[in-house]
Amino acid sequence: MNPSELLKKYWGHARFRPAQEEIIQAVLDGSDVLAILPTGGGKSVCFQIPALATPGICLVVSPLIALMEDQVQRLKEMDIPSEMISSGMSASTIDQLMDACEQGNLKFLYVSPERLENKSFQESLVSLPIQMLAVDEAHCISQWGYDFRPSYLHIAKIKSFFPKIPVIALTASATQRVQTDILEKLSIPKAKVFTTSFERKNLYYQAENCDYKTNKISALFKSTPGTGIIYCRTRKRTVEINEVLIQKGIQSDFYHAGLDQETRKSKQIDWIEGRTQVMVCTNAFGMGIDKADVRLVVHADLPDCLENYYQEAGRAGRDGKPSQAYLLYAENEIEQLKKLPDVKFPPIATIRKVYQALANYHQMPSGSGEGQAYDFDLDDFIEKFKLNNQEVVYSLQALKQEEIIDYTDKVFKPSTIEFTSNRYTLEDFQKIHTDLEPFIQALLRTYAGIWDGPVRINEKQLAWNLKIHLDLLTMHLHTLHKHGIISYQPKKENTHITYLQNRIVSGELEINYTAYIERKKAYANRIQTMIDFAKTTECRSVFIGNYFGDRTIQPCSNCDNCRHKKKGNSSTTEMKKAIELTIALLQAEPVNRNELINKTRLSPELLDACVEFLISESKIDYDLSGKIFLK
Repeated sequence: MNPSELLKKYWGHARFRPAQEEIIQAVLDGSDVLAILPTGGGKSVCFQIPALATPGICLVVSPLIALMEDQVQRLKEMDIPSEMISSGMSASTIDQLMDACEQGNLKFLYVSPERLENKSFQESLVSLPIQMLAVDEAHCISQWGYDFRPSYLHIAKIKSFFPKIPVIALTASATQRVQTDILEKLSIPKAKVFTTSFERKNLYYQAENCDYKTNKISALFKSTPGTGIIYCRTRKRTVEINEVLIQKGIQSDFYHAGLDQETRKSKQIDWIEGRTQVMVCTNAFGMGIDKADVRLVVHADLPDCLENYYQEAGRAGRDGKPSQAYLLYAENEIEQLKKLPDVKFPPIATIRKVYQALANYHQMPSGSGEGQAYDFDLDDFIEKFKLNNQEVVYSLQALKQEEIIDYTDKVFKPSTIEFTSNRYTLEDFQKIHTDLEPFIQALLRTYAGIWDGPVRINEKQLAWNLKIHLDLLTMHLHTLHKHGIISYQPKKENTHITYLQNRIVSGELEINYTAYIERKKAYANRIQTMIDFAKTTECRSVFIGNYFGDRTIQPCSNCDNCRHKKKGNSSTTEMKKAIELTIALLQAEPVNRNELINKTRLSPELLDACVEFLISESKIDYDLSGKIFLK
């Protein structure tokens, strides 16, 4: 089938989105490609369709387990054989997947960049019919970008195993400097570069200096139909804002990386399926989620870079309908952001102190440890060595970027069971423990291959299938484990530290100080750009386009700045009248937005411009009920 037929068959679309067809054809022609498409621009289709149109396997490198799981699940739902390899998998499971690849039974294999460094995996990879390499979130390869992952630097080595296959690198946002870095680090200097406009005509950007953020947020969602997202900088903040919204009668929930995987998945499904209107979250939420009807994205805190803001705001209005992106900030936040470079790039002495404590924590002798992996409990580590949380987190990040350690956050390992007794022992056990015989037989019927190796189980699902209480099921599993009948490994989410080098005496620990300071400067510059965006008086779409090198964008007429200029240029008298009417009405009592519109008889557009102006002048604000009052 040709690309258009594949698009219709698997995705149900009659036509491609901008640049998709040209990118797909370039890959099919055998060219290396760098594709820079905005959030919601359909990046995954750009490598999935050419892979389906040709024989062999597409190897996909992606940095986030959640993102891989999401794409693999979607492909499976379309009956496209796809799998992912994660660090929670057993060696036997990985071997089975590699065998399936070798026999041509898979079309897509998703892996993390860290997996590519595994020598055993590299040896297995060479024998596979790899016909294409897709690198998702390709900006991670550049230390001048906003999410540098040193493991991405090793992708070019994998390309050398398959010199004739095309490479497609994809990202939603990359400055000119990062684009150049991607091409160089992936060794694809002649790649065709496709960049669509960074303009989102249906997305109305607004920024506001706001002291009473929860009041503003609740008022926005009460007056905006459809679903929304509120991004926060900290986990604590997601909980706090969510509680306020619930008190105000808004169907909201919170989401952050500190929740266990099942809880995160459940919350995400409720939001996607419309049972939750608003998700209050950290930036752990939203990656890879294709929900078309998001009408409002609010940033309750100022992000630290325009790249993140652009991607997160871009999750609104994927269906092309008018949507809003609101950025709320306060002056004290700006001062805090300016201090972040010194926090995120701690002194070398601090990094050495944390490294010394880490080696002591794992009882690692000097000159040993290369390739060793250990479970790591961050809270326990900080408590034992009386260290500062931020110093530890960012020192570990520095050690990871220098490839001294690998720090994998929250690797999920599902529950597994495996029969470890032989069949004769099992028969004798069942004669003695007759109460457990039906349970044992149910396990044998439910899980094929349970004698051959560990199989994954979902305790909740299994309890439901067997019509028994979850606590009783868990008790039975522990009993069988205790008697040596099965090996039961309950699910867990662990952080892992892997030592990539033998332990170094802390005083001799060296990092590339020049590159380290350059990354710090680049980070400080990104923060300043974000501050400039919040405070700019020019068109916000033009500001974003200029940052990413897109000089084609014209003033949008829809962002707050364009609307203010339009109102100011066309009718200063009209705005003055609106201000007078609004203040006069508010002198009597606080009212909500709709009441203001009805009583002043102003157009919604003019009223919103008037309210934004009066808030910026500290004349009015929102109270706890979402009503507007005179200050």
